[in-house]
Amino acid sequence: MNGENDIFQEEETALFEHHRVVADPGQALMRLDKFLSVRLPNTSRTKVQLGIETGLVTVNGKATKANYQIKPGDEVSVSLPHPRRNDEIIAQDIPIDIVYEDEVLMVVNKPAGMVVHPAYGNWEGTLVNALLFYLNRDLPEGSEQLRPGLVHRTDKDTSGLLLIAKEEKAMMKLAKQFFEHSVERTYNALVWGTPSPKEGTINQRLARSPRDRRLTEVTQNEEIGKHAITHFKTMENFSYTSLMRCNLETGRTHQIRAHLKWLGHPLFADEMYGGKVPLKGPAFTNYRAFVDNAFRLCPRQALHARSLGFKHPVSGEWMQFEVDLPADMLAVISKWREYKPQN
Repeated sequence: MNGENDIFQEEETALFEHHRVVADPGQALMRLDKFLSVRLPNTSRTKVQLGIETGLVTVNGKATKANYQIKPGDEVSVSLPHPRRNDEIIAQDIPIDIVYEDEVLMVVNKPAGMVVHPAYGNWEGTLVNALLFYLNRDLPEGSEQLRPGLVHRTDKDTSGLLLIAKEEKAMMKLAKQFFEHSVERTYNALVWGTPSPKEGTINQRLARSPRDRRLTEVTQNEEIGKHAITHFKTMENFSYTSLMRCNLETGRTHQIRAHLKWLGHPLFADEMYGGKVPLKGPAFTNYRAFVDNAFRLCPRQALHARSLGFKHPVSGEWMQFEVDLPADMLAVISKWREYKPQN
C-alpha cells in the first residue's frame, strides 16, 4: 500500500509492511505466535498475538490464527499503521478540526480536498503531516516522535469523521473492531435519481476494475471479490437527485461509491464513477445551466462521513460522534431542494 496515491483508498485500514520473515528449509513445526516472538526479539508474544487477532499478520498472503503451525518456506508478513521510518513524513503546521481527543486516540473532521496519508504525488499537506506536527509540538528535543495510527481512511474528496490512534496498543484494539465490523459508520450522500426501494442493503463483492485500477467495481468472482455490505435509506427526494444515508457494515476501497453506481444512483459530482454529468432531468439548456451551477457549489463527490461509533480501546465505553454536513454539501442540497421541475 505504501506508494499508492490516497485516491485508491476508501475506508481500508492503512497498513505498511514492517517485517517479512521466510521460514528456513529446516524449520520445525512451530506455532505462529511463538515463531514471531523468536524471530522478532524486541516484540512480546502478547503483542504478536494481538497483531495476529487483528489481522496485521499474514502467512503466505492470508490472515490466520496464532496456533497455525509454521512450516518450511512459509512467508510471514507483519504490517503496522505507519511507515517504517519517521523521516518518510514531514511534520507540517496545518490546522486540524479535532472533534475529540484523549491520551490514546483522536477523532477528527477531515475537510474535502485533504489527502489522508502521504504517498506518491502527495508527500505534503496531508492529514498525517498535520497530525505529526500536532502530536509532537510540545515534546522535549531528542524525544522519540509520536506517530499517528490511521485506523481507517477516506479518500481525498470525502469529508467527515476519521479515527486516529495515538499509540500502537490502541491502534491494534481499534483495528480489531473494524476487522470484526463492530464500528458504526454513517455517511450522507447526494445521489442522482430516486432509489427504489427507498431503503435496503447492497450485498455485492467488490474488486479493482481490470480496465482501470483506480476504480472499484462489483464482481461475482469470489476469488478476487471482497465481501462488502452497505445499508442505505433515502432521507429526502428532490427533483432529480436524492439525499441518502449509508451505513457501512464492511469497509472496502470506494465501497459506497462503487455500490451506489451499481445500484444505478452514483454520487453527485463523482467524476470517477460517472456522477459528473446530468444523469437525470430534461435536456433543456437552462436545466443544464442549473446543474453546472450545482457542480460549482460542490465540485467533488457529495459524500460525508457523518457519524462514527466505537468502543474505547482502554475503558470499553461506547463512544459516539457526529458532525454536520459541510458548507458545500449544504449549499448544493439547498439548491436542489428549491429547484422546481420544468414542464
